[in-house]
Amino acid sequence: MSALALTATACNGDGDDNADGKPTATATAGGNRDGKISIPDDLKKRLKDHGIDVDKWKNGAWKNWNRQDWLREANDFINPIIKGLWDPDRMRHADDPDQGVDDNDISGDQGVTDPTPQPVKAQAVAPPYHTSAAASGKLLFDAPEGTMVCSATVVTDPAHPGKSNLVWTAGHCVHAGKKGGWYRNLAFVPSYNNQGMSAARLQNASRSEVAPYGVWWADAAKTSQQWISEGGQTGGNGASYDFAVIHVTPEQGSGGKSLEETVGGALPVNFNAPAVSQVTGITASGYPAAAPYDGQLLYRCQDKPGRLSIEQSDPTMYRIGCTMTGGSSGGGWVETGADGKPELVSNTSIGPVSAGWLAGPRLGEVAKGVYESVSKQFAGR
Repeated sequence: MSALALTATACNGDGDDNADGKPTATATAGGNRDGKISIPDDLKKRLKDHGIDVDKWKNGAWKNWNRQDWLREANDFINPIIKGLWDPDRMRHADDPDQGVDDNDISGDQGVTDPTPQPVKAQAVAPPYHTSAAASGKLLFDAPEGTMVCSATVVTDPAHPGKSNLVWTAGHCVHAGKKGGWYRNLAFVPSYNNQGMSAARLQNASRSEVAPYGVWWADAAKTSQQWISEGGQTGGNGASYDFAVIHVTPEQGSGGKSLEETVGGALPVNFNAPAVSQVTGITASGYPAAAPYDGQLLYRCQDKPGRLSIEQSDPTMYRIGCTMTGGSSGGGWVETGADGKPELVSNTSIGPVSAGWLAGPRLGEVAKGVYESVSKQFAGR
């Protein structure tokens, strides 16, 4: 994404979570190709304890956002496939979940912060996106406020080389943080609007034109415990740990092909976050949805990063100049690795109310733990 609020939409609900920062296992609800859902017995019980009937959920009960229905804890994630829910109209009208950060919220330099970068004008990516940015796409989900959108990136899976079903995004694109829980109906659309059609043309576009590589539903999601415990709607709380990994499954089947095989690529992730001085340039990609953008086209910014510190006790973030706005959140930050090939080193987390710059977390041991836990969950499948 782009200039995002370092947090997701707020909602009702509190929860008691482990605050030790250690990765925790995430429960799964998988969608099979026949449309039936398979849910582990322990999760069925937890859902029942929350008063949730899965069949009723699929028939519209997911729209009920009562406090007791807000699934919050790390192992509460549930996302049954609802075929056809994400039609072209819902995709097109999805809003961004972010609110910009007030510069006053980060003016206290508790750690090490470089001067605010000059804005870098976002450049439209040349269509077809599948050729120029095969790993990029949109992440769609439902929040109490309505349909929402972020950006996301296909990443490699060490458990399934060349056949990954893993997608990287921001934590605030899957979980509302301290005062909320997991969002609902999470689905990834690789190369959304692949041909770069205008908003006017999209009004009459078919689902296959809008989502030529299918709609892929999250059957597992994991974010940091720090985001769950500390993440906030504004102000930057939890931003240094604002990342997430989801595992996806195709809504309509994919002929046995993985997401990586379907789109033709996936980016490796570098968890040995290089120092700012070692990075010559980072490219951030996403589908900005807040004005002056409309969320229908893919953009990117390239800039040499500086440092941003919000809390002295948290890792320093990368910051670049970029005019992308909300909706670009979760989009991948890519640099050239030691082997000369692109690798993911961060994702868009926050930006100011007025746009102009973006910040993303540096990926270290906590991010690696989140990634590996989702990969291992599906290692034998």
